[in-house]
Amino acid sequence: MLFNSIEFIIFLPIVFLVYWFITNRNLKLQNTLLLVASYLFYGWWDWRFLSLIAFSSLVDYLIGVQLGKSDKQQNRKILLWCSILVNLGFLGFFKYYNFFVESFADAFTLFGKSLDVERLKIILPVGISFYTFQTLSYSIDVYRRKLEPSKDIIAFFAFVSFFPQLVAGPIERASNLLPQFYKKRTFQYEQAADGMRQILWGLLKKVVIADNCALYVDNIFGSYEHQLGTTLLIAGILFAFQIYGDFSGYSDIAIGTAKLFGFKLMTNFNLPYLSRDIAEFWRRWHISLSTWFRDYLYIPLGGSRGNKWQIIRNTFIIFIVSGFWHGANWTFLLWGGLNAVYFLPLLLFKQNRKNMDVVAATSIFPTIKELLQIISTFFLTVFAWIIFRSQSIHEAYSYFKHMLWDNLLKHPGQIRFFFKEIWTIQVVYFILFMIILEWMQRKKEHTFEIGHLQSLPKHSLYLIVFFLIFLFGATQKAEFIYFQF
Repeated sequence: MLFNSIEFIIFLPIVFLVYWFITNRNLKLQNTLLLVASYLFYGWWDWRFLSLIAFSSLVDYLIGVQLGKSDKQQNRKILLWCSILVNLGFLGFFKYYNFFVESFADAFTLFGKSLDVERLKIILPVGISFYTFQTLSYSIDVYRRKLEPSKDIIAFFAFVSFFPQLVAGPIERASNLLPQFYKKRTFQYEQAADGMRQILWGLLKKVVIADNCALYVDNIFGSYEHQLGTTLLIAGILFAFQIYGDFSGYSDIAIGTAKLFGFKLMTNFNLPYLSRDIAEFWRRWHISLSTWFRDYLYIPLGGSRGNKWQIIRNTFIIFIVSGFWHGANWTFLLWGGLNAVYFLPLLLFKQNRKNMDVVAATSIFPTIKELLQIISTFFLTVFAWIIFRSQSIHEAYSYFKHMLWDNLLKHPGQIRFFFKEIWTIQVVYFILFMIILEWMQRKKEHTFEIGHLQSLPKHSLYLIVFFLIFLFGATQKAEFIYFQF
């Protein structure tokens, strides 16, 4: 079920009303309702994969129970590895089987031999990368004795399948979300109102910005060989805003929806395109995944505590694995490797934690230096996003070749057409509206946290956003980009 669908518009208020007016006196009933609603929400896409999420939940619940009973370290390690192998086994089969088989066959062609392999017609279960990492964090934390194993199977199953963040995050830690299923929840008007505002802002980013950017981006990437260099550059920029509007929009809707039911999810995006360097960007982009890899992979590998070569190794591992998490394509590995190259100089020269505060924290406008840093960091991410968006490494190379060498460098006079062309694209004005509001609200928890405003400006903003969604929302219902990951 999509957040931007009629089905969800009907589904959400029904669950909300039953949750607060019928089951509100009984915590077990509330959790049961959330579990049933979550399975309905997920099964609306394909009911056959409900067995997969149920089996994954059951395995980790039982392993958690056994970890709680066992003090013998050898047995605890065996239990942990059972959880890791089951979860990553499912993820590897559904997401990477064909990739590895094809890569194995391609390797033989390098030696002049041909190897026939059979692709399996595997449907990738929506959200498998997200709920797999969520349940893994539970098993690992219980193994590390940082978390008590759950004894409430309904609460645990509801935690794994919690519908607001089930299919595209945030990837919640069990230590944050699971305890919220144990506590009695009471309706709080301010929390619910803030949730509705965040949902509204997320919808704007998805249907007005991301989906309208997609109309231009898909057309240009599909015919890039015949486009001007400036057009290809604009498409790269618009894809950067498309993926941001799409993914952060989903996170806003997920976090806002959770607030309607009395839950608090972690922030997943914190204005990443206002970053002054790549290290800051990765502290602000897909925070739940970045911190997951930091805590469960990077730090166990040694983090930045080893010698220079170990630091370089660990950095490339974390970024390449992050790239591979996104999908079974060499472009994702290259995208991850490029971000490692971006990040390494900052880490090696101990500049990676230089920009920890909010940009222009004590002023209205950024300094010239900060503005140049923001712009340069943004264009570094744009070049990386072009690789991310390409279907193959050859396509990415060809795209850059057409954009830079065949066009902009050979015909630098095209640059003056860049500004002429970009202002003819309607979605640019929506992006500017978003940027201005995000800049003004950069110190808030989320951009549409405007409950403190006076009635007139507050309701004026509501009307503007409703107006934009109603009149300029893309008419074709589009899935969220990260559903494919």
